[in-house]
Amino acid sequence: MAERYSSFTPGGTGWLLQRLTAGFLAVVLAFHFLQLHFINHAADVTFAGTQARMENVGYFLVMVLFLITAAFHGLNGIYNALVNQGLSGGAKKAMFAVLSLAGIALVVQGIYVALAMAGYTT
Repeated sequence: MAERYSSFTPGGTGWLLQRLTAGFLAVVLAFHFLQLHFINHAADVTFAGTQARMENVGYFLVMVLFLITAAFHGLNGIYNALVNQGLSGGAKKAMFAVLSLAGIALVVQGIYVALAMAGYTT
């Protein structure tokens, strides 16, 4: 039988955050699909409608949290998958830096777009 290996320490912070973000994403993704595919059909989603939704503070905050959580969950998952495949040493540090910078850039750009859609930037 193959030995099970995981870069996550069971019960550790990374392990816990990956599970918590997965739960949050499942709930928010269900909300997203309900809102944008059943209540408002995809063909009816417009720029003006998106602006109107983003002007609602609750919706805005949920979408920003969705962005941050998804970025962390996805990039943390990629990093740990690479570590599980044997990434180590300098390559591991470099990949951590690259993925961290990519995550920060993604979140900053996403928040900028969210603020623009909510009418907070000019």
